[in-house]
Amino acid sequence: MMMSAYYVYIMTNKSKTLYTGVTSNLEGRVYKHKNKLIPGFATKYNIKYLVYYEQTEDVWSAIVREKQIKGWLRSKKISLIESQNPEWHDLAMDLFRERDPSLRSG
Repeated sequence: MMMSAYYVYIMTNKSKTLYTGVTSNLEGRVYKHKNKLIPGFATKYNIKYLVYYEQTEDVWSAIVREKQIKGWLRSKKISLIESQNPEWHDLAMDLFRERDPSLRSG
């Protein structure tokens, strides 16, 4: 039996505006953000860089975690991001390469 995966993620823009979300399809959701296919905050603020994500097999845990992170002060969110991604690299590039080798350059 295949287990489902759920992701809590944080995306940002060049100004480091933070957006926290939850999804069962991280790659698809990041694609939608990058291509402005989701109307609202993320599109308005050009949120397109994946800087943090964590995975769980339980949808309720993911939702609770998303709400927890959204309730934090900005400084605590930044600490969370920098604990895993101190340079604020766009993790989507690595994520897409891991899932689809044809997306690798070179």
